[in-house]
Amino acid sequence: MAAPDPLYLLPTPAGAWIASAEAAADRLRAFIRLLLAQPTSPPWRAPDDVFVRRLAQLGWVQFLAAPRHVSQAPFDDALHGYLPALSAQGSALLADAHGFHLASSGFSDSAAEALAALSADLASLHERHRRSLKHSLGLSGSAWAMPDAAGHSQLAFWPLHVGEHRFALVTAGVPHLNQPELVDLVWLLHQRYGPLARPAQHGAETTTR
Repeated sequence: MAAPDPLYLLPTPAGAWIASAEAAADRLRAFIRLLLAQPTSPPWRAPDDVFVRRLAQLGWVQFLAAPRHVSQAPFDDALHGYLPALSAQGSALLADAHGFHLASSGFSDSAAEALAALSADLASLHERHRRSLKHSLGLSGSAWAMPDAAGHSQLAFWPLHVGEHRFALVTAGVPHLNQPELVDLVWLLHQRYGPLARPAQHGAETTTR
């Protein structure tokens, strides 16, 4: 009897977020980050794999009938292609830990620079108060938002941890993070900045171990 065709594993948007929202390492995050370290979604032929089945039930990994590949477009072009889908207004940007914006959509250059700088300040503020937020209030997340009087998000700042690097995704209006573009964005960042990225391919910016 011929072996069944394999399925292919890829994180869902929720899985990509879980793997990136915190720098902490555990079995769940380590597995998803390992998937993101591959340039092509790996095959899966183990229907009795309880751990992977459990991740699928939680909505953190998905099974594909055909493999998917990380974008081969120039890095900046790929980022600009992913960002608009992550905001109801089509306005989003990606900033690094130093407050420099790497790519933006829907913001003027001056607004993008100001928001990128603000994202670095908010990250520093959160880090100073992280322990008290977690232990006194039971809040473990590190995203920050600016709501209007009705409680609707006007701006939100989402941390993305990739290896030793921290980025901030800034979205205007209602965030649309449950999109395949979030997976593609996080996947691309892992390929360029993750601990298993190839220095020869990505140059001196890449962190390796």
